[in-house]
Amino acid sequence: MSETILKIENLCKNYGNLKALTNLNVEVKSGTVFGILGPNGSGKTTTLGILVGVLNATSGSFSWFGNGQEDSNRRRIGTLLETPNFYPYLNAIQNLEIVAKIKRVENATDEIIRVLQAVDLYSRRLSEFRSFSLGMKQRLAIASALLGEPDVLVLDEPTNGLDPEGIAEIRSLIIDIAKEGKTIIVASHQLDEIEKICNRVLILKNGVALKESALDELTEKKRQIAISSNDLRRLEEVVATIAGTHIAKSTHLELLIEVPESYSAADINKFCFENGIVLNSLKEIQKSLEDQFLEIVKK
Repeated sequence: MSETILKIENLCKNYGNLKALTNLNVEVKSGTVFGILGPNGSGKTTTLGILVGVLNATSGSFSWFGNGQEDSNRRRIGTLLETPNFYPYLNAIQNLEIVAKIKRVENATDEIIRVLQAVDLYSRRLSEFRSFSLGMKQRLAIASALLGEPDVLVLDEPTNGLDPEGIAEIRSLIIDIAKEGKTIIVASHQLDEIEKICNRVLILKNGVALKESALDELTEKKRQIAISSNDLRRLEEVVATIAGTHIAKSTHLELLIEVPESYSAADINKFCFENGIVLNSLKEIQKSLEDQFLEIVKK
């Protein structure tokens, strides 16, 4: 069984009468890429702020590495919250030297070279920060978080504001870091990115956990098939006789039906034909994480 890296119990955060976080319970295992997903104002940044010591919780508790909330835990956690904050007139090495000194990183020179190579910025090591693109600034911030070889990375909206190329670069970087066995906790409102990099997901809304599960469990579903014919009323009657099947959506053009995984599209086509219905169209629908997310949030 994997080691528990983080355990959160009944965590709450209030700002006056506003409940930003309510009774959050989460357990993160070693090696997990754990996504915290939710719309703006859902409590993602508040949660991360409490976990890294920037904010104080109103009530509840959390423990890193089975060691409670000891300050020593922070040496094992690399953090990127909000916008990267470096001196614009200093180059990449100079900025990381300041961070390394604050973190008391041993063998700082070697470490700086290592993290710059890891984020593919070594060739720009002598360039001033103000000359960097947004994607490069974000990669330097991740390099900063990697200094000292932390066991865990905590990233808040790491692709926010980036163009498609920058998003792809950060996504690839996070995946490469995860392959090294590091635990990564990443908050984002971008469902597509969470789906591509995470293997476990927590969905928040208004500070309340709506769902927490493995990503493949969250997107696991019944087979969905869209079908149409010239006689939709008769088609509905026929579909209603198929065991385990129900109509998820009906329009004047087609039916969206959910069927057991044991039924193939060919089975549905055959059943309809044998019951006097010739289908005009039949296509399987692949539900995305976005579909699941919207269903959960609306409920």
